[in-house]
Amino acid sequence: MINQTLLDNAAKKFREHFGKPHTIAAYAPGRVEILGNHTDYNEGFVLSAAINMGAVFLASPSNNTTCRLIAGDITEETSFDISAVNRSEKNLWQNYVAGVLASLREHGKINTGFNGIFFGNVPLGAGLSSSAALEMAAGLAFCALYGINIDKLTLAKIGQRAEHEYAGAKCGLLDQISSLYGKANNLVMTDFRSLAVQNIPMDSNACFLMCNTNVKHRLVDGEYNERREKCEMAAKFFASELSHPVSALRDVSWEEYTKLSSVMDPVTAKRAAHVIGENTRVLKGKELLAKKDLCAFGQLMYESHESSRTNFENSCKELDFVVSQAKHIPGVLGARLSGGGFGGSVVILIHPRDAETAGKTLTAIYKKEFGMPCDIRIITPSDGATVL
Repeated sequence: MINQTLLDNAAKKFREHFGKPHTIAAYAPGRVEILGNHTDYNEGFVLSAAINMGAVFLASPSNNTTCRLIAGDITEETSFDISAVNRSEKNLWQNYVAGVLASLREHGKINTGFNGIFFGNVPLGAGLSSSAALEMAAGLAFCALYGINIDKLTLAKIGQRAEHEYAGAKCGLLDQISSLYGKANNLVMTDFRSLAVQNIPMDSNACFLMCNTNVKHRLVDGEYNERREKCEMAAKFFASELSHPVSALRDVSWEEYTKLSSVMDPVTAKRAAHVIGENTRVLKGKELLAKKDLCAFGQLMYESHESSRTNFENSCKELDFVVSQAKHIPGVLGARLSGGGFGGSVVILIHPRDAETAGKTLTAIYKKEFGMPCDIRIITPSDGATVL
């Protein structure tokens, strides 16, 4: 769902900066995690969606080896030679684009420079993956510009590599896959063992509210590492106890967990309960969407948040407050934290007719409780990245 105003503004700025129109344009959306929390690195399942906000990347070939890149949102420009695509310590935004370009050189000849500009309308820091939107828009634009032909999954991995090696963020593949494989009125279901992706139709009588609490608690990295270590410990425990192979918590059923959890270390058992439960909820959610049972799907979202709160302990008072208050607002069907947790955002399933009123209500309640506003946006599952 490309925002025409965003594209028009980018095209205008391109002409102003470079003195001629662009020859290539690409768009990629941000994403939202709907169900499946911390399951990706446990080789599990996630339901996500491409959203109705994203980034456009406009480009044209230069007549030499110089690459000029402009961040249109902040009107900053950087330049480098095509033979020296390196990480920048000064312009951190450059790294998302440079990292993609560097990896693409392994898939085709890139001998000339380019003129490029990007604009986005994904709010930064809201858990909607503005970085993946930029990476995928840039990647598609460069593929078109340099005649490189690669599949979506390869491009997703290139975006992930840019995050790891250039931006310094050890992210999974969820963000990039969601941006590329999105489809209007569909969720994206990803199997993080096989990396198989499918679109799951969603009733058009539903949309989402994304409520960014603007809170980020400290010690997140340490907490994240602890959760991951406990998941690995749990997988080793089940591998020693069960008769079938277990390489990740994805291989453990809820019934198997129930039988063995009492003899596990209590904290490890709680962490495992969340991940195994989340995988179960994603698979159940897929069935419910096929039946267009949004009420039951919303209940899974509530259950997911409760598990985050009590088992994985990656929630916080602000997230819990939003979820608890959402339950009492007309039209809300479900709510849960979205993303890593320890702050960040809540995603709320709601009927479109009630979205605006519910958003205003939540904003007022949150400000009264915490003395600061939360940012609320209406999110609709949208088409994935494309060359325009």
